[in-house]
Amino acid sequence: MRFIDKAYIYAFSGKGGDGCSAMRHEKYNEFAGPDGGDGGRGGNVYIVGDATLSSLQTLRYAPHQKAGNGLPGEGKQKNGRAGKDCYIHVPLGTLIYDRETEELLFDIVTEEAQLLLQGGSKGIGNIHYKSSTNRAPRYYTEGGKGQEQSLILELKIIADVGLVGFPNAGKSTLIRSISASKAKVANYPFTTLVPQLGVVQNKDFSTFVVADIPGIIEGAHAGSGLGDQFLRHIQRTAVLAFVIDITSFATVEAAKAFDLLLRELELYDTNLPNKQRIILLNKIDSQDDEAIVAELKNKFQQRKEEVFVISAYTKQGTEEVKERLAEIVRQDKENKTT
Repeated sequence: MRFIDKAYIYAFSGKGGDGCSAMRHEKYNEFAGPDGGDGGRGGNVYIVGDATLSSLQTLRYAPHQKAGNGLPGEGKQKNGRAGKDCYIHVPLGTLIYDRETEELLFDIVTEEAQLLLQGGSKGIGNIHYKSSTNRAPRYYTEGGKGQEQSLILELKIIADVGLVGFPNAGKSTLIRSISASKAKVANYPFTTLVPQLGVVQNKDFSTFVVADIPGIIEGAHAGSGLGDQFLRHIQRTAVLAFVIDITSFATVEAAKAFDLLLRELELYDTNLPNKQRIILLNKIDSQDDEAIVAELKNKFQQRKEEVFVISAYTKQGTEEVKERLAEIVRQDKENKTT
């Protein structure tokens, strides 16, 4: 399945069925009276979060979502059948916007069904208009019209940790190392073309979710490389882990790389640099100069950054990183519940 995180759809609720105007016909009762039944209500449209989905692909190729119309009432007081409800299943983390006003309608974070559009009201049959002064009413009401709405669906992956870094920094190797993810690893830029998720299990058997975002380059916010199309997926995270390849940079260059990454995030969303973060100096197994590593770590610590020296390939230092990330995620969840 292709990873699609944005879709445009048109939703239509059902029209209500018309009421019926009918008179009873009985052999020995010439004036038996009205017996027209009610129409059925129009079908509603619901948005449903679905934890089994990870993409909006289905809706991209089926943009028209329609509920059923209610059937009209019939004689002998027979009511019309209600229209079939329409359930639009979306991945957890999907934002639903009105396409015309750009108003945020729903932020889908649970699997609870939420009403989007109400179906048309049922029409009333003429049996309801019978009275002591009007024994044979002929009038009835038509069913109410359905509603329609044009929507924008935007998926923001629900992850606890976001991995950020340049192409080939080792993010895919890291997520494979600390989780059960099978992210693709290769020795060329932009190996990861879509966000990858990995579930990390802690020693106490609790878990947290890590998202590997495709490599960011200078100018990503303006469309360079893969652009900013995936940066939305780290907006919900509790912590950002900046992965820096220490074999590719001198001390000054590595610091500049971090600043550039931070700048690209800020240009996309001014709140992203304010998130809690840690720095992972990766590929220690390929760096023979311990003095460079020590100098680089010290440089970041002087800037009050939390730094870990690791090798995603050999898993050196990754257990310590897992424990720290688990602690941050746990604290974040506790803060949100208080």
